[in-house]
Amino acid sequence: MLEDKFPSYRGDLRYHCLGCQKKYPGLELHYTCPDCGGVFLLRDHNFSELKKIPGEKWRFIFDARAGSRINALRGIFRFYEFIAPVVEEKDIVYAGEGNTPLILASSRLQRFVGQKLAFKNEGQNPSASFKDRGMACAFSYLQRLIRQKGWDQVITICASTGDTSASAALYAAYVNGPVKSVVLLPQGKVTSQQLSQPLGSGAAVVELPGVFDDCMRVVEYLADNFRVALLNSKNAWRILGQESYAFEVAQWCDWDMSGRVLFIPVGNAGNITAVMSGFLKLKELGVISSLPRIFGVQSRNADPVYRYYSQDPEQRSFVPVQVRPSVAQAAMIGNPVSFPRVRDLARRFEQEQGRGFFNVVLVEEQEIIESMLLANRNGHISCTQGGECLAGLLRARESGLVEKSEQAILNATAHALKFSGFQDMYFNNSFPQGYDITPREEFMNQPRQVLSPEQKKSMDAQEFTRTASQELVRLLGLKGN
Repeated sequence: MLEDKFPSYRGDLRYHCLGCQKKYPGLELHYTCPDCGGVFLLRDHNFSELKKIPGEKWRFIFDARAGSRINALRGIFRFYEFIAPVVEEKDIVYAGEGNTPLILASSRLQRFVGQKLAFKNEGQNPSASFKDRGMACAFSYLQRLIRQKGWDQVITICASTGDTSASAALYAAYVNGPVKSVVLLPQGKVTSQQLSQPLGSGAAVVELPGVFDDCMRVVEYLADNFRVALLNSKNAWRILGQESYAFEVAQWCDWDMSGRVLFIPVGNAGNITAVMSGFLKLKELGVISSLPRIFGVQSRNADPVYRYYSQDPEQRSFVPVQVRPSVAQAAMIGNPVSFPRVRDLARRFEQEQGRGFFNVVLVEEQEIIESMLLANRNGHISCTQGGECLAGLLRARESGLVEKSEQAILNATAHALKFSGFQDMYFNNSFPQGYDITPREEFMNQPRQVLSPEQKKSMDAQEFTRTASQELVRLLGLKGN
């Protein structure tokens, strides 16, 4: 049976620079091109071998592996041949990532939006965000390097707005051995829930003044001058792992992506890069017959990619921006590392399927937080980035960019509990200056006290039960049987 054996195919993965087009063998860790400083995509030079297998057969293989008992194939490496077919079974790290559900929005939410839509619940990954997909691949490749080179110590390092650090620290703790984790966070810009994760996993956590972009410059300097394993999305192996999002969406949709439109927060642009790259692979190998439409979403407080695509196509120029505070913390990036990848893949997407298959929409901070609250009041577990996607869908509907007949798939990148602090700020009207958010009464919710501790002390148990019940009857407007 196919699900009972590890794949025999091995690829020839090489780094392709999107700047000068030079290629480098995938036998070492590279982050940027040594020649021009451009970013890389990893491409399999044996890819033509995969084309010998018809798309129908690939669908059968991946569907059969969905129930695999082989540990290495239970997560993202179910799609082994399409991700990183250079690692051996013993290298693969599986901590429960992948296979996150695609949840149809509640009927009430769909009626409100006027659109068929679903959330991909990435918060159900082990560290509670989509970052685990890329980390599983990056750490699997790192294990291969450690084994081949006999390294006795490897420092992994990343800059983060929260989720990357949580994921990197978790996987480093799981692999253990020679791997030690260091994470750099912008001081005061990470929620307490997110900060607790790398600390709890035993990582060395360093806080720097400034924003994510400042931390990123430091880790880039260290990666360029010292032997450290950089785990931000500049690491092309992470992009490969995150392509599994596209493969899973296609599989959940029974390999039919026609009439589907995906909304993805841009942030550092690694995720939207991976999603487009994954769908292009599926299309090239005949696994799907049509690409979905892709919408990147950005907050007005950090919108460099939106600004780029708002310009005349003949005169576009990318300019980093100074970010302002955002409840969608992963969006607070003014100079996305993966923007050159986005530009390259968006061009290929539209060449393959036509104009309108890649778009970027802009939303306000107020819309982001209230869309998160709206989703969660309708039974979902959306983070602020998931709220950003719902806000993007509402904005796209308003602008006539999405047809009612299409199904929208929204990327809830992390679990709602990671961002409960922003929910509390909304309910308490305590946002610091710069967020541009004024809470509205219809979204407010606070605990209601019916009896004081002093009142309880003056009552026996029977009187307390009767009095508290009467207060609840009044509060809730209950009627007798």
